[in-house]
Amino acid sequence: MLAQTLSVVAPVFVLIGIGYALARLNILNLAVSEALGHFVYVVAIPVLIFRTLINADLSGGLPMSLWASYFLGVAVAWTLGALVIRKGFGRDARAGAIGGISAAFANTVLVGMPLSFAVYGDEGLVPVLLIVSIHLAVMTVLMAIAMERAAAIDRGDPTPPLKQMVTGAVKSLFKNPIIVTIVIAFAWRQTGLDLPGIAADVLSRIASTALPLALLSLGMSLVLYGVRGNIVPGFLLSVIKILIMPAVVFTASVYLFQLPPLWATAATITAACPTGINAYIFANRYGTGHAMSANAITMTTLVAIVSTSLWIWFLDVWFQAL
Repeated sequence: MLAQTLSVVAPVFVLIGIGYALARLNILNLAVSEALGHFVYVVAIPVLIFRTLINADLSGGLPMSLWASYFLGVAVAWTLGALVIRKGFGRDARAGAIGGISAAFANTVLVGMPLSFAVYGDEGLVPVLLIVSIHLAVMTVLMAIAMERAAAIDRGDPTPPLKQMVTGAVKSLFKNPIIVTIVIAFAWRQTGLDLPGIAADVLSRIASTALPLALLSLGMSLVLYGVRGNIVPGFLLSVIKILIMPAVVFTASVYLFQLPPLWATAATITAACPTGINAYIFANRYGTGHAMSANAITMTTLVAIVSTSLWIWFLDVWFQAL
């Protein structure tokens, strides 16, 4: 069964490897990588999200238990990551915040969606998209607040008012194509209208490019990160990300909230995804933690073919035994 799981998961990471090779060998230069990533983020992934959400069965109402299970894992991983960097390595508050982000921010879009679709098809994509629907918004606000607060602590200044920090973060969300698409998708659902045949066909064709191009784009972007100094902190953050966080989400979704097997599985696999590149973006913006965030991204992505396969195998065995 584990071999079968690997055979299903492997193509996802082979595409990442192809993207990395194309960039590393300079077959496609970084300008192409940036253009491809921009197309995926602004066009292809939003179209896939829109098409899936308008057709998803959401008769059960808001998936509060799904979100609670996932964000409990986020809270635990973030806290552990911050403590490891702050207390274990004696770094400043900003580095501690980057440590928390690196341990808790999963690559839900570029890895979580393709992985769940490859293993479980459209049904597996729905709970992942429900997580994605609030993940970016919640995490962006939390990351902005954490970094502004940490920067004030390091400067010895008073912490900025919470309202000011939240307002600034929320304003940035309205410029995010994924957030805008999710809002439009839920608004469209309220109309009760079906897409015209031609529009549905065009969206389907664009959506079919989203996941493979997302994986190629991720592979190409890894050339920018690599493994740098601060290997031990990066390694410890990686362990929290791919082992502890999904374990917490699994425990919460199965025992605390008793989610259906597919939803518990999707939440756990999403939690087990590699660290998202947003960790490095925030490190770059605030001028600290570059190496450990880059290491967490690279390490978790490199081992993800094995770690996610093991999680999928474990989940299959677990739920079949029930």
